[in-house]
Amino acid sequence: MVRWQQQNQILSQTKTIENQPYLATKIDRQRAWVEIDVNALAHNVREIKTLLSPQTALMAVVKADAYGHGAEIVAKTVLEHGASWLAVATVTEGIDLRQAGIDCGILILGAINSPEEIIEIAKWQLQPTICNSQQALIFSDVLSKMRTTLPVHLKLDTGMSRLGTNWQNSSEFVKLVYQLPYLKVKSIYSHLATADDPDPTIMLLQQQRFEDAISHLKTQGIVSPCLHLANSAATLSDESFHYDLVRVGLALYGLYPAPHLKSKINLKPVLQVKARVTQVKTLAPGTGVSYSHKYISDRDLTVAVVSIGYADGVVRNLSNNLPAIIRGQLVPQIGAITMDQLVVDVSSISNLQPGEIVTFLGQDGDRSITADDWAASLNTISWEILCGFKHRLPRIIKC
Repeated sequence: MVRWQQQNQILSQTKTIENQPYLATKIDRQRAWVEIDVNALAHNVREIKTLLSPQTALMAVVKADAYGHGAEIVAKTVLEHGASWLAVATVTEGIDLRQAGIDCGILILGAINSPEEIIEIAKWQLQPTICNSQQALIFSDVLSKMRTTLPVHLKLDTGMSRLGTNWQNSSEFVKLVYQLPYLKVKSIYSHLATADDPDPTIMLLQQQRFEDAISHLKTQGIVSPCLHLANSAATLSDESFHYDLVRVGLALYGLYPAPHLKSKINLKPVLQVKARVTQVKTLAPGTGVSYSHKYISDRDLTVAVVSIGYADGVVRNLSNNLPAIIRGQLVPQIGAITMDQLVVDVSSISNLQPGEIVTFLGQDGDRSITADDWAASLNTISWEILCGFKHRLPRIIKC
């Protein structure tokens, strides 16, 4: 009981995100939550900035609710500590940031084709990506009727085979946009497909294609005011990829895009996932645990039911393969993870009480569990893990 009281005192010192659709309350903090360390976030921005020349700006990628961290608090923190641009995926993500009072340049990375969205982009002073000539003409038509000029960013496809005009055909596309009176080119950019691979061959090929396209444009008198190519991995890999700005996502949140990049800078994970014990009980040998009895006890066990499940973002395929930390000790999760609850074996912990905190991602004492650990177990990537935590988990700010 004393330990729970101490944990409550510590937790009460945190602040909740204001003006968010998921406000944390005292009741919310008694179940499960995502804890955001804004000091770690600020540290990561400063570390990334050490890699950049004074001429290279930092664009913070805050799409997907800042990779599940909370876009508003992340945006305000990174801008305060050295970022000068933001990037989102959708129009509504950009509008949310404007409504939060953020007035920096906001790049929309996704492709926009509907007049309704273009009108909103102009209204909220967002900056879209233009991927091809057809899209440019749609923008031009809508903006001419509005008699509004809009900053735009042109995307070239140098090998990602996703959005953008093929680099070999880029001259006609870029020249067209420069001739459209209501479109003002803010930058030309491309996206790397294999920057996290220790073998740089394809990354270097993409860079060469980008350079060739830009050089050809220069021969025709077209000079972009800004060039950018690097994602987190390329930013950490090689300063030759930095150009006028870098677009950093994952590294902001304290994770490395690949193991071989861990020596570049010292990043701190920003996000932790925690929940409370709701019941402690003893199981006899031969007792099945949770749905389908995928785990059967082979001895007397003390188990704890914990108030978090796959509806919160704890992936069901981690069942029987999910470590947790209680009082600085690693304990195994057992049985099927259910929608709202899961079970952990706490036989190694004496006198565990309902209300004690269980850490599923983050650090407690000398023990830590990362999104990379989950990703390795699931044969996926840490980006997917971070983006998977649902909004019914309150985001609580640790200062």
